[in-house]
Amino acid sequence: MRGRKSAGPSGQRATVGYARVSTQEQATDGVGLQAECARIAAYCKAMDWLLGEIITDAGESAKTLRRPGMAKVLADVRHGVISRVVIFKLDRITRSTRGLADLIELFGSFNTSLVSVSESLDTETAAGRLVVNMLGVVAQWEREAIGERTAEALAHKRRNGLVYGRTPFGFSRQGARLVPDAGQQRALKKAREMHAAGASLRCIAAKLESMNVTPSNGGIRWHAQTVKCVLSSRIAKGE
Repeated sequence: MRGRKSAGPSGQRATVGYARVSTQEQATDGVGLQAECARIAAYCKAMDWLLGEIITDAGESAKTLRRPGMAKVLADVRHGVISRVVIFKLDRITRSTRGLADLIELFGSFNTSLVSVSESLDTETAAGRLVVNMLGVVAQWEREAIGERTAEALAHKRRNGLVYGRTPFGFSRQGARLVPDAGQQRALKKAREMHAAGASLRCIAAKLESMNVTPSNGGIRWHAQTVKCVLSSRIAKGE
């Protein structure tokens, strides 16, 4: 929904919407850009705000602010032509606490407010800014907690020899378990010994070639990078 100028008539500062949905979010949540844009437009109408345009980022992640639509929003904010930016949810604009804090600081510097429809928040007020920051902190905590639980689950599977992804070099699959592959384990032991003795990755690759073993990544030749990946594998190191 682009095409109209951000600034209103006679230099009047405008209200703009911003919508972002990643490919994964559309697949799992069933929320598309059109639905977000409709919610933003309806909210602005209810608040009697003249909506200048809705800037969108389709199939973009919120891990960083480096997105085409977001770049346009930030540029217009810095040019002083936007009075408020209306979004559907806070995580549509950023999933980073640091990124959210930077946005609020930037918007405040140019007297631009950030309005979230779902959370009913408006950073034009001190209370709104406080709540937005608190929500950002909680959201980041949730992401980090999920990451820790995932890492622990994978570590548990490694320790118990369970399958959790691509079969690592040195092992084969038997149902849901990983079992040592005798030939690959001999090659892995030799690679470790050579690496500990200071041999280059290229030399180790050549040795593995001579032992007639192939990588477990589907390749048929050993390369320095392939050897590096094998030696750095946590399960190969017994972690």
